[in-house]
Amino acid sequence: MEWRDEGALLKVRKHGENSAIIEVFTQSHGRAAGVVRGGTSRKIAPMLQPGAQLDVTWKARLEEHLGAFTIEPIRSRAAQVMSDRLALAGLNAVTSILTHVLPEREDHRALYHRTVQLLDLLGQGEVWPLAYLQWELVLLEDLGFGLDLSACAVTGRNDDLIYVSPRTGRAVGRHAAGDWADKLLPLPHVLLGQGSADVADILAALKTTGHFLNNHLVPSLGDRALPEARARLLERIAKEG
Repeated sequence: MEWRDEGALLKVRKHGENSAIIEVFTQSHGRAAGVVRGGTSRKIAPMLQPGAQLDVTWKARLEEHLGAFTIEPIRSRAAQVMSDRLALAGLNAVTSILTHVLPEREDHRALYHRTVQLLDLLGQGEVWPLAYLQWELVLLEDLGFGLDLSACAVTGRNDDLIYVSPRTGRAVGRHAAGDWADKLLPLPHVLLGQGSADVADILAALKTTGHFLNNHLVPSLGDRALPEARARLLERIAKEG
């Protein structure tokens, strides 16, 4: 069995004396793992930094085997995160979440392309928090838990939408909420592509998307909590805002 693809490196761990096991989010093969022989060597180890864009070739005797990667670097993103705390927190959050939620070897091409775009923005602190919020919306959509904010779930109208149903992910209008208002999630304007998209609005929106990550997506994967790296990213966004 053999295939070649391009992908973003998510995770590296040592394997044996001088090898490493890596996980890569690839364009056509989703999240894939494999052994890199000599992965801890002076030649190869510098290429195996989380976030790096790699050309990978995977080989195994049978498809269900772990297999082995040979790699060629396309571009490193280390320079963008070395002296930027927001970029480092962002990289850790994105790679940790994808490692945690993506099924292995399942094509998620739309999410892949959005992920590469997001990683390429690392170091651009003025636009990155909004780009990250938009990425979480794509993540939820691509894994089957997308929000429907196009119209009120009760009236069908698309004006004065200020709530989200925590159960269905659908928008709810101000006057349609009635006695249920205190049980609904806020719908910040930034989730509708409106307003100034300031830090307070982005953090409020991330609280809403976080509800669906924690209470819908993650439970579907079993008894596992969302990685703490996301909470650390939100703290960093708040500090730098």
